[in-house]
Amino acid sequence: MSHLLVTGGAGFIGANFVHYWRQHHPQDSVTVLDALTYAGNRANLAGANSVQLVEGDIRDTPLIEGLLRDHAIDTIVHFAAESHVDRSIHGPAAFVETNVIGTMNLLTAARAVWLADGGKPHRFHHVSTDEVYGTLGPNDPPFNETTAYAPNSPYSASKAASDHLVRAWHHTYGLQVTTSNCSNNYGPYQFPEKLIPLFLINALHGRPLPIYGDGMQIRDWLHVEDHCRGIEAVLHHGRVGETYCIGGGAELPNITVIDTLCAAVDAAFAADPALAARFPEAPAARGIPTASLKTTVADRPGHDRRYAIDETRARAEIGYAPARDFKTGFAATLAWYLANEPWWRGVLDGSYRNWVETNYAAR
Repeated sequence: MSHLLVTGGAGFIGANFVHYWRQHHPQDSVTVLDALTYAGNRANLAGANSVQLVEGDIRDTPLIEGLLRDHAIDTIVHFAAESHVDRSIHGPAAFVETNVIGTMNLLTAARAVWLADGGKPHRFHHVSTDEVYGTLGPNDPPFNETTAYAPNSPYSASKAASDHLVRAWHHTYGLQVTTSNCSNNYGPYQFPEKLIPLFLINALHGRPLPIYGDGMQIRDWLHVEDHCRGIEAVLHHGRVGETYCIGGGAELPNITVIDTLCAAVDAAFAADPALAARFPEAPAARGIPTASLKTTVADRPGHDRRYAIDETRARAEIGYAPARDFKTGFAATLAWYLANEPWWRGVLDGSYRNWVETNYAAR
């Protein structure tokens, strides 16, 4: 039996991980630490049985030390982070505070509790991003665990700094750590500031679908459940002190993802006439192609052109491979959002509605 502390466990990827872990490892105890900022939501954990949610800040070292001791925590899975590039461009300080200082304080607490009195078996798993590696040219080989860091946004710079801190706490103090660098996640519970949920919800409301530049920025798309499986594999089979790149095997331009979304929305409305009554503002409700909402906006500063993941180490050492292709994963994601309208409308806490009303037009 393991005792997990999942930081950021009420956010998008963290909540999916909690649901996944409770389903596949019901004998383990799970404690969630989340500050419940705009992207964290208690409702994301509904149905995850026997999970204790603690509202708190990862910068609060005494709080973390207390949780580690009181819950006999032996595994930290660290998701908590500010993660949206646009927000980091306009307000980088919050990213340094959470992603750098917060990670350092977590490491400090883990060292104080776990390495005292000769140490005890433990694992600190740090969840990071492929954005720390910068951008790729069209013919460059994909990122792997030996790719040099070259972050281009305040967000990716803050995550790169946190990666280095985790490595340093292992080599300097002996903390038992692993790190995973993932590609673009999508799936249930994703806060609608990211491309897929934002464009889907805009489409249902007849709002513009703002495409940065030419829309040819390429990303490797990873369904969040595959990401959870990858983290599970690292925890069970990964070598301490090592990094593993977790990808989805779906390298696609943003415009292809957007066109896939538009066509899927049109098909959903054609197959289910009840959607037109639920979402009368959607062009598809009137037989107008959703693609008519596409509009071009100026590219954002420092926008990386291409990301891609080489999963060779993960496949060879921990047996990871993505189980869903993008077509299958996207269909499941669309179905989830259509079936969970109260969640994304912000009925529970209002965070989505308030955010969209002030931000969607600018995007």
